[in-house]
Amino acid sequence: MAIQFNCVSSMLILVLLSISSVEGQGGGGGGVIDVVAKFGAKADEKTDLSKPLLDAWKEACATTSPAKIVIPKGIYFLSTATLDGPCKAPIELQVEGTVKSLANPGAFKEPKWITFNRIENFKLFGGGLFDGQGTTAYKREGCKNHDYCGSLPINLRFDFLTNAMIQDITTKDSKQFHVNVLGCKNITFEHFTVSAPDESPNTDGIHIGGSDGVNVLNSEIKTGDDCVSIGDGSKNLVINGVTCGPGHGISIGSLELFKNEEPVDGVTVKNCSFTNTSNGVRIKTWPGAERGTCSNIHFEDITVTNVSSPIIIDQKYCPWNKCKINEESKVKLSNISFKNIHGTSALPEAVKIICSATLPCENVELADIEITHSGPTGPAVSQCSNVKPKVSGKQNPAPCSAPLPAKPTPTA
Repeated sequence: MAIQFNCVSSMLILVLLSISSVEGQGGGGGGVIDVVAKFGAKADEKTDLSKPLLDAWKEACATTSPAKIVIPKGIYFLSTATLDGPCKAPIELQVEGTVKSLANPGAFKEPKWITFNRIENFKLFGGGLFDGQGTTAYKREGCKNHDYCGSLPINLRFDFLTNAMIQDITTKDSKQFHVNVLGCKNITFEHFTVSAPDESPNTDGIHIGGSDGVNVLNSEIKTGDDCVSIGDGSKNLVINGVTCGPGHGISIGSLELFKNEEPVDGVTVKNCSFTNTSNGVRIKTWPGAERGTCSNIHFEDITVTNVSSPIIIDQKYCPWNKCKINEESKVKLSNISFKNIHGTSALPEAVKIICSATLPCENVELADIEITHSGPTGPAVSQCSNVKPKVSGKQNPAPCSAPLPAKPTPTA
């Protein structure tokens, strides 16, 4: 790994120290800009915050010294906003209040609500909440069966940011993904909270793609889909101290459904806990799709409580039965470790490592696994296909202890 699990890059630390100097500034040429005091924003839940926020952003972004925009305490309505860079100096957005979206999913022409785009040296913080009001969307035809609902808005999009910190922020009831991270470099989420009911479809907590140096630290994610999902082109990712549940766990993939996907290389998931989730730590790839690679993936110091599939590699991932019979995944998985993972499984198959017959998994390690299951179907078992894992330390269940069923348990 090019980055240690408990560190943000030194460059990012220096940047955040520099922009913290905004705290003591006031007046023009940077300083603090209050959207209520200066631009007439109203916390009445009906006056659109969009224009005051965009006007404040335009002024702050144009200044040559560090600037901070403040959304004070209160409840605000925001139709939609795209906050574009590049800016001339470091910039902060301090959200103290609650910002609410339109409840009607049909009011959005694009799959986004609030977007931060092409910004360098940025910080979003303040203890505030972004409420996507997604309850109506969860009942929408097509979404209730967990089909892909790509036209629905994402609460927070971070596109092509460099050196960014998202801290002490909550996102609630997004209509689709809560957060989408695309093309970013050195971005950290810390003390970040995601809140949505377990029946909310396609509401991934944080989805990461095409990004280098993403950190998700000491955060709580409760949602109806993956707590963190990692797409192609992701490298040097650290997920440390995350609690997940309800949700579908922390997933790499699904990979190689589309052409020209970039490799996934260097992911560490550490000190995380999963409670009542459908999966724990997972890698999933589509059979019969495009060629690709996923390597240097490490899951360690993980606690699972009543998790249906605590440890899973699934190279036969095929929701909605859209794959052809007997197709094999063309994604090469290598250098993958599962270490010090303990707790309870809701189903007997506590460990499932189902690799591709075309490209068997290489260098998979299981160390100090202690996962128990109590139920009428017997104790915990493990299943393996097209892999010879290296094992060490305690192993419960015994590695590769059960034959594969004719129809493996589907995973969401």
